[in-house]
Amino acid sequence: MNKISKMICVLSMTIMLTACTGAQVNSKENDSAASDAGSTEMIDDAQVFAESEEGSEVWGQMPSFTARDLQGNTVTEDIFAQKDLTVVNIWGTFCPPCIEEMPELGAWAEEMPDNVQIVGLIVDIAGDDDKEHHDMAVTITQRAGAAFPQIIANSDFAEILQGVVGVPTTLFVDKEGNLVGEPVVGAYVDGYKQFVEAYLNGQ
Repeated sequence: MNKISKMICVLSMTIMLTACTGAQVNSKENDSAASDAGSTEMIDDAQVFAESEEGSEVWGQMPSFTARDLQGNTVTEDIFAQKDLTVVNIWGTFCPPCIEEMPELGAWAEEMPDNVQIVGLIVDIAGDDDKEHHDMAVTITQRAGAAFPQIIANSDFAEILQGVVGVPTTLFVDKEGNLVGEPVVGAYVDGYKQFVEAYLNGQ
């Protein structure tokens, strides 16, 4: 196993230890419960997840990266420049809430306005040789009808993944690669939609 694969394995195991622990949110329950369950837990020593200054909409930036998607295509940070806003759904094949929300994300992707997109970031595929998890991710996304891009996380995402306390975690990225709004920890598609609508309306 090469160095990059080892790093991804360590990061994946760290996320797996905290994944799905109180993170799943039933969007049909009351808004206050959903808000509490979907709130962000910041990690003090993770610079990228440092709390933003009061009144500031931008709180960090996505890293420069060169990665592959599930189809083997090369993807870079230039993907964010294609739209005004990108929803980044960080997930793993080991996470039931991630899998359960995937069909809803796939349907949403087809309904999004032209200036918004969603991409997945899969955390538990440990390099090109990890056929098992790669094939699982393909099966999950195909069954869900989630045809949006699915990026395989590598060491370029290490700083971001160190700040992830559980999956799914959903981030919002503007066309300059800035992280905007609040990360959402937990499966809460209605919450993602609410932020996108508010962002596009300038709220």
